[in-house]
Amino acid sequence: MTSADAVPGRPWGGGRQPDDVPRRLNAARGLGDRIFRYQLTAAGVAVLAIMAAVGVFLLLRATQALKATGFSFLTTAAWQPDVHDFGIAAVLTGTLLIAMVAVLVSLPLALGTALFISEVAPRRLRRTLISMVDLMAAVPSVVYGLWGLFFLQQHVITLSRWLSDWFGWIPLLKVDGTEPGQPLASASVYTASAFVAGIVVALMVTPIQCSVMREVFSQAPAGEREGAYALGATRWGMIRSVTLPYGRGGIIGGTMLGLGRALGETIAVYLIISPVFVIQPHILQTGTNSVSSLIALHYGDASEFGMSALMAAGLALFVLTLAVNFTASTIVARSRSGAQSEA
Repeated sequence: MTSADAVPGRPWGGGRQPDDVPRRLNAARGLGDRIFRYQLTAAGVAVLAIMAAVGVFLLLRATQALKATGFSFLTTAAWQPDVHDFGIAAVLTGTLLIAMVAVLVSLPLALGTALFISEVAPRRLRRTLISMVDLMAAVPSVVYGLWGLFFLQQHVITLSRWLSDWFGWIPLLKVDGTEPGQPLASASVYTASAFVAGIVVALMVTPIQCSVMREVFSQAPAGEREGAYALGATRWGMIRSVTLPYGRGGIIGGTMLGLGRALGETIAVYLIISPVFVIQPHILQTGTNSVSSLIALHYGDASEFGMSALMAAGLALFVLTLAVNFTASTIVARSRSGAQSEA
């Protein structure tokens, strides 16, 4: 028998296996392994089924409104569904601006906290810090909203005024009706803005981002850490060359997870903002809106057609959130943690 006659998985001649043919390993699965496998498969299918059911439900309920408005649903800023003049251009812009502010504020906070807990904090203090960060995630959103409305907002006005005075030439930081160098100008133009709402949402999503990043940083290979120190690296040098490259996927995944949470935040945003139905691109200026707060505001008094319009807005938010999550999954898959460590 020649090597050409050999069949993979079958014995070679008298039971010997050729060196160039891989041997098949058939591990016998016990009853417990099979049950566990079936449970995991059922759980995964259930999650996909629930997500698909939510999308189908929103689509069916939104069909009436989408048929009436067509593509203008994405370009109209007004919200008057009873006269068939409605769209999500304004609320979608506000949603994206609030989420952008939240991510810009939360990312350095979460990254710095995760690095401090995993790399700098003493071992005895580490558990306490982890518990405190996790406790922040358990605080109800209405508490954050009330705190932002009655405490944070009045202290942020000074920062908003300073940003507007010195960086008002940037379109996003411009405030209409104010001039630089007018400290006595009314402070009401800086309240109930996307900036204030974004800061509050940032504090809500920071614990989620920090937990994801911290778990990834703590799994950085000990051998590469010790190798960096053996080559004379400082602690920051080790973090820069080992921990951060290894945790790149966790940083991206945690950030995008926080972004998905920020896009759908409702009660805290609803309590802080002053709803307007015009495209408002200035984050420091009073007046903004979001898809989730729009639904919370009009759900109680909506007519049958108005309810269909609200479901269409919810469908748009659902699709946007899915797009963010799938984008995050793609980015994380292309930058696996630890694949590009430099140590």
